[in-house]
Amino acid sequence: MKNVFSFTRTPYYVLTGGLALIFLFPLVWSAYASVSPQAGSAQKEGFGFGNYETLVNYQDGIWTYLANSLFVSALTVILTVTISVLGGYAFARFKFPGRNLLFLLTLAILMVPYATLLIPLYVLLNKLDLQNSLVGLALVLTMFQLPFATFMMRISFEGVPRELEESAMVDGCGTFSVLGRILIPAVKPGLITVGLFAFLAAWNDFIAPLILISDSSKSVLPLAIANLRQQTMGVIDYGATEAGVVVLALPCVILFLLLQRHYVRGFMSGALKG
Repeated sequence: MKNVFSFTRTPYYVLTGGLALIFLFPLVWSAYASVSPQAGSAQKEGFGFGNYETLVNYQDGIWTYLANSLFVSALTVILTVTISVLGGYAFARFKFPGRNLLFLLTLAILMVPYATLLIPLYVLLNKLDLQNSLVGLALVLTMFQLPFATFMMRISFEGVPRELEESAMVDGCGTFSVLGRILIPAVKPGLITVGLFAFLAAWNDFIAPLILISDSSKSVLPLAIANLRQQTMGVIDYGATEAGVVVLALPCVILFLLLQRHYVRGFMSGALKG
């Protein structure tokens, strides 16, 4: 019986293993290409880290661009998580006129093409003196993450039994006390999923920084790598570009591996609720 069960599972393992190889191949190839010799790059002979030296010393230095990306990503995560928790809790637990309509309007933002909103937002940020600002960039990225984040937090809160909340209120807890002590620990997988999505979106975004940031010292890492690849006479430095791809991908891979258990639980709770 055990052998029959293992045989029936074999196609599953073959399929998932094949898909894993397909998705991992570009990243492995980028890592290999970043240290291999290539004409027109800093690593012309033998294997080494010449391309990474080019990346480190590019214009204001990679540490400046890393710091900018970390600041924007961290601020986006903090704002997205805070606002979506409050919004999701309100939609899940409170009844007020127009609740469902307001929630649908929030989700409708997902259907608006991302790039079409950047020019109006550019004008708005310019009037608020936040254009060419990392804070303004984080606010824009937060706005685009809020519809999904609010939806995710609403279904996460709705999956928590109301009896837990009612028992805490009977014991004398207020609304925010219940939210902080009871509900937030209960929706931890959904919270981590929202934070991870917000980080990945902010860390990898290219279009918003391209339009909203004009000062090279405030560039984020994706924008700096895009500028680095174009050399004189239209020649592309593929080696340095691949090194930038590796540096850009590593934090995302590490975070996903560390948080994948909570990430899957967050989506499963939403699926079961639906």
